[in-house]
Amino acid sequence: MAALPFNDGRIEELVLRFNAVMAKEGTDISDLGGNASDDEVTVTLQETGGDLSRDEITQEIESMNDEQQDALVALFWIGRGDAEPEAWEQTKALARQQHEGLVSRYLLGQPEVGEFLTEGLEKMLEYGVD
Repeated sequence: MAALPFNDGRIEELVLRFNAVMAKEGTDISDLGGNASDDEVTVTLQETGGDLSRDEITQEIESMNDEQQDALVALFWIGRGDAEPEAWEQTKALARQQHEGLVSRYLLGQPEVGEFLTEGLEKMLEYGVD
């Protein structure tokens, strides 16, 4: 029987944080215009130098042990449809073999990372993880 090295609540929280980071855009509007009420929305949806959310999620993922990082990548791959829950152990091993650089950078560079992690978790729960 497959087992996740963290509880599903931690994944759900991580997904919320990924979604918050992924919803933001790089700062590309130098002059926001003259309407102060509209400017607040634009600033909220753009990353700024003082925005810690990307740094915080990077730090959280990189503080995980190797098994947890491998499992996170495996969940992402299962959610994306690259692997099946039945191949959990092999998928984690493949994640370890292909590990290059920061896992957080890899995941933050993937479109729809939050959706795929959620989908992967759902597939694993349907499969019957511990």
